[in-house]
Amino acid sequence: MAQAQVVKPRTERIQPGIWRLKLPCPWPGVPHGNAWAMQRGAGIVLFDTGVGGPGRFRMLDIGLAQAGFGVEDVKLVVCTHSHSDHYGLAASICEETGCELWMHPNWEHIRLQADDPQAALEGRLEVGRMSGVPMAALDRYRKVRSDSPEDLISGIRPPDRELVPGVEVETDVGTWSVIETPGHAPSHVCLHQAERRLLVSGDHLLGRTALFFDYGHTPDPFGEYLASLDRIEPLSVGLCLPGHGKPFRDPDAKIGAARAQAGELLDRVRAQMVDGAEPTAYEMVEGIVGRENLNPGTAGFMLQIVLSCLAHLAVIGEARQVPDSDPQRWRA
Repeated sequence: MAQAQVVKPRTERIQPGIWRLKLPCPWPGVPHGNAWAMQRGAGIVLFDTGVGGPGRFRMLDIGLAQAGFGVEDVKLVVCTHSHSDHYGLAASICEETGCELWMHPNWEHIRLQADDPQAALEGRLEVGRMSGVPMAALDRYRKVRSDSPEDLISGIRPPDRELVPGVEVETDVGTWSVIETPGHAPSHVCLHQAERRLLVSGDHLLGRTALFFDYGHTPDPFGEYLASLDRIEPLSVGLCLPGHGKPFRDPDAKIGAARAQAGELLDRVRAQMVDGAEPTAYEMVEGIVGRENLNPGTAGFMLQIVLSCLAHLAVIGEARQVPDSDPQRWRA
């Protein structure tokens, strides 16, 4: 499997009192993620943390030092969602500093990955088997993951306060309001600073639109994502601070691009079920991506997306599972 290029932490001031911490991620195609340091008195509120694992705490400290702080200056950790690249260091930071963690109450989709990685792996493999992934590919995936297990979470820590609408986060750059935005993850929230027209958008809106849905935790993550776009659209936002990539303006254009991409994904899945075809989800991935482009990265990523599209089409009455099929097949 290809290895991601190691990215050194780098920090830049975006506005007075706001710093972007560009922290390394371990995945090909996703070399870094953002944490956002917001001034509060002599310390900071940290929005997202970067991944956990060996050496990652030091990476965060290096990034904070470039802004004139250290981990000891973190007064509060706020996580936009509990994926490992946003929550991975939360437990270590809170243990080191004694600060609180604030996060949405639907955060526990990360728990199995941290508490029992082997059970989480077997669960993913069973989803793959039921989706029609060839057994040889599943066996290779099992071996790779068993030989080199991911260590991306420093520990499980429940939130000290739940991030739900009505909760506010105080910083020197203003008060941030919570907007629930599930879809990418059940725990996802965005945070809006109305006076400065700022949005900490996590992975809900990115400068380069790339949709992903954490399949298997809720009945319709795709539909939840579309509804979350509707919640963000009316907000007055001049600058988005995303979970990956550079800050960007014109969120309305990104919302439009996200809706267009979502519609294209649904159309591609619908096209796999024309003329009475009853493909597996994996066969749909092959049809959409092309067999020549399949590898463990593209297959796993697209399978999550296709399954989420199918779940949504089932909810709106445009697709259904073929009864008693194993692996599971789908029809229009």
